[in-house]
Amino acid sequence: MRQTISVKFFARTGRLTKNGLAPVSMRVNIGQQRINIITKMYVKPEEWSVEKGKLKTSTEEARRINRILEGFQLKAFDYQRELMNEGKEVTIDNLKAKWYGISAEKPKMLMDVFTEHNEQMKALVGQEFSPLTLERYETSFRHTQEFMRWKYKIDDIDIKQLNYEFISNYEFWLKSERKCDHNTAIKYLSNFKKIVHICVKNGWLTRDPFVGFKMSKREVERPFLVEEELHKIMNKTFVGQRLNHVRDIFLFCCYTGLAYADVLKLTKEHITTGVDGEKWIWTNRQKTDSATRVPLLPHAQEILDWYQNNPECLNKGRLLPVLSNQKMNSYLKEIADACGITKKMTFHTARHTFATTVTLTNGVPIETVSKMLGHRNLKTTQHYAKILDLKVSEDMAKLRNKLASRVITPSEQ
Repeated sequence: MRQTISVKFFARTGRLTKNGLAPVSMRVNIGQQRINIITKMYVKPEEWSVEKGKLKTSTEEARRINRILEGFQLKAFDYQRELMNEGKEVTIDNLKAKWYGISAEKPKMLMDVFTEHNEQMKALVGQEFSPLTLERYETSFRHTQEFMRWKYKIDDIDIKQLNYEFISNYEFWLKSERKCDHNTAIKYLSNFKKIVHICVKNGWLTRDPFVGFKMSKREVERPFLVEEELHKIMNKTFVGQRLNHVRDIFLFCCYTGLAYADVLKLTKEHITTGVDGEKWIWTNRQKTDSATRVPLLPHAQEILDWYQNNPECLNKGRLLPVLSNQKMNSYLKEIADACGITKKMTFHTARHTFATTVTLTNGVPIETVSKMLGHRNLKTTQHYAKILDLKVSEDMAKLRNKLASRVITPSEQ
């Protein structure tokens, strides 16, 4: 609907200055709405024509002020034409936005975009995303909001206000207030970066605030058990059943490479016969939803056989009586102490042990190990290969012996 505007100037005689001058305002009417705009022009009340809305004298100063007021009027009509050309409704709010250079549109808020993203992800859990991925983004959502309350005393922010300083302060908060190590902080920032890039791709944000911000992770040592430590745990008998159960499940993962979330959901349906006629584990990783195919080694098969009639397993339809991750890690500390192992052991140590001591150290090609671990990128598996000084030592000892056997003495020459 086309809206016409009317412009009128009036001297505010009720607000005279000390010099007896009246300020001039411009009133713009659009339908039943209006806006008063200050012109910063001042006139003598007796020289003002209320009917014509301008000075009625012909002095040079009067002509100058009338020309300025005419410019105000033309500016109002120009903005009306711009709004119509842009296909926008001619309203007081839109005109005010043009006049003062502000956006009349509702600002796009960061946490609204974050909420919408997480809701869409939640609807696709099981299809494109895992529950753990959703949990990570929900945690990132909470961290982002807590950071803004800590730094800016706000719950949300216009995405156009995001900048490099915001990102840097967020990283500082994660490391100082949340006590995150460097790599964990980078993980949360990576989640946040995805939300920012949604804004960039939709044109809501013209510049990426992450430009120039370094997101590289640091190389960290991944603890694993050597063969001697593995045998200590295997041969240790505990008084309480809970420690025996945790030990068995931990060892099972040492010989299969399964992560906690994957062994937790393991059922009979995941055990199948492979191309070699032997039993294999066929499952998808909970974390990445990538396929995992692992032949069952004898130690792992023995543990499954031991628990096949376990009441808890039968009731829950699971292959192993897995406790919560927190309890498993807590009991593993007790197991480590009892076996005289000083390394920091968590349940994920089993996966690292499978990659190193059980497979790579025994000559299994890294490509095969990568496939069994369900890694999508060989670089992920190469982290394990870098720390195998023992394997390097053994390989070089073989080479040293081989070269020594070929040495020709001077007398033989």
